[in-house]
This record gives sequence, structure tokens and C-alpha cells, in this order.
Amino acid sequence: MNDSQVKQSIIDEDKPETSQRSELVHLDPWQKLKEYTDSRIALGRVGCSIPTKPLLKFQLDHAEAKDAVLQDLDTERLVNDLSTQCHLTFKDMDTEAAAADSEKSDEPSLEQSNKVWELFKVMSQAENKSDYLKRPDWGKLLNTESSDKLEHFLEQSGTDKSYDVIMVMGDGLSARALEENGPKLVAELIPLFKEQGWSIAPLVIATGSRVALGDKIAERLNAKMLIMLIGERPGLSSPDSLGIYYTWDAHVDSHDAMRNCISNVRAAGLPIKMAANRLLALMKKSCELKLSGVDLKDEQELPTLDQSQPAIKLL
Repeated sequence: MNDSQVKQSIIDEDKPETSQRSELVHLDPWQKLKEYTDSRIALGRVGCSIPTKPLLKFQLDHAEAKDAVLQDLDTERLVNDLSTQCHLTFKDMDTEAAAADSEKSDEPSLEQSNKVWELFKVMSQAENKSDYLKRPDWGKLLNTESSDKLEHFLEQSGTDKSYDVIMVMGDGLSARALEENGPKLVAELIPLFKEQGWSIAPLVIATGSRVALGDKIAERLNAKMLIMLIGERPGLSSPDSLGIYYTWDAHVDSHDAMRNCISNVRAAGLPIKMAANRLLALMKKSCELKLSGVDLKDEQELPTLDQSQPAIKLL
């Protein structure tokens, strides 16, 4: 059964049940909880098995999770969406020729215009999905071409050039998550950084990337604060979940205890605007303490359920 057939079967299952079907399906006493979570609870049963609808939904979610892992990042679509969401023109710095042309051109640089932003596309040493999944260590290292590209940029701009913030957008384990949520999040973050007076490095799009790949890029471009936006491992109800990893003074030897993570950024999870404000609060505190990771606590208060409403009676 293909995906379209599975979806149609789920739609058919949503139709009003006949009295005969209602008698067959035994509902779970925790049924009321289902409206508050995507977790697979209170599925009910038919005999010694589960009803057809949750079974088909599981198969569909499993297929979407696999597709998210195996899908290649559409960098052209990502750049177009970034331009639309951020109202910016991205100047591709992919080749030495492009960098040389930018020197001769009268086109304003990022420092001269709020409408032009330099962009790098880099790749890890895991240059295909098979290598990426089998060799996680390769996803943490830049390939030779990407390393040379950054070195050439430093030669052109000066090795003493530094930035306050760098954003690296990685496909990770879900390119879909980055494509759907990355441009919106970057569009939220840019004005917040400008309000703080922070200088922003060229944007980097990284394919075949693990979280640690951002450390190498931030160190090469002399950026004090690293924001790694990366597709998270898909759950069976979250193939579009984006993770934010923040590191102060990232370098080649950085480890996970030196990072802060904001997870599950997506429409059905942590909203984009809330994630951006939460990250900003972390970064401001990080600037005061000159650190990140386990010693930097997320103290921002987030709204929860409306406390004015009566308590939910679960059973």
C-alpha cells in the first residue's frame, strides 16, 4: 500500500462509524488525553489488536520519518525562501570567481546595505546519504573544497575580520525541517541581533552536516557566537522538527557540554517566535558570563496552559 492509499484509508476511517463498528472498537479510558498530545496513547482495541485507523496512521508517520532522513536538501529552494522571508538578496560566494567579482563590483556589501547578504554553501566529508548515516564522524568535518572556500574568503576580507554571530543552517537528519522552519527562524533572528548591535557573519548552508560541523566554520570565520540550525532526528509524529544549538566561542575541540539546545522548533511544537526570543535570552546571558552549555541556564519563563481555566479532569 503506497502513501496515497494509506492517507485515503485514514480519511475513510474518519467517516462516521456504523453501530456495528462502534461495537467492535473498545475505547480506552484515557481517551480525553488524546487532544493534548500527539503521543500514541488511548488507541483502543479491536479484539487483541489495535483499530485500523491508528495502525494506518503509524505506517504513514513511519514513512514520513524515513523520507525526512533520506531527503536531500533543496538548497535552491532554501535560498529562495530565505530571500522571501528575510527580504534580502543573497550574494553566493561559492567560487573564487564570485569572490573576485564582488571586489570589482559596485554592488554594496553587507556592511553597506541591509538588503545584500553574503552566503556560503559548504559540504561535510559525508558527501552522500549512505556515508552520512554510516560515518557520523565525516559529518563533523568540512570537505577540502569547502575548507578552501572559507580560507579564500578570509584572505579576501582579512584574517583579522571577526563577527559577533554566525548562523549555520544544516540539513542534519531532516532536510524537511530546515526547509520548512529555517527561513522563518532566520527572519525572526536578524532584527533581534541588529537591535543588540551584533555583527552577523555571512550565512552558511551546510549539507551532510552534524552539529559539530558548525564549530569548524565559526572558528574559521572568527565568530564569537555560533547558532547551528539543524534538522533533528524525526520522531513518528515530528518529521519536521528543527533544533537550535548555541555555542559561545566555538572551536574545533568544542564538545556537547559546551552547547545549549532548543529543540522541537516547528508549527506543532515550539513556535518560531518563541524559539527566537528564547535563544536571544540565552545569548544575552551568555555574553555576560562568557560561556555556554551546562553552566548557562535557560531562565526564560514561557507561557503554559491558561491558568484561569479550570483544571483538566483526565479520568
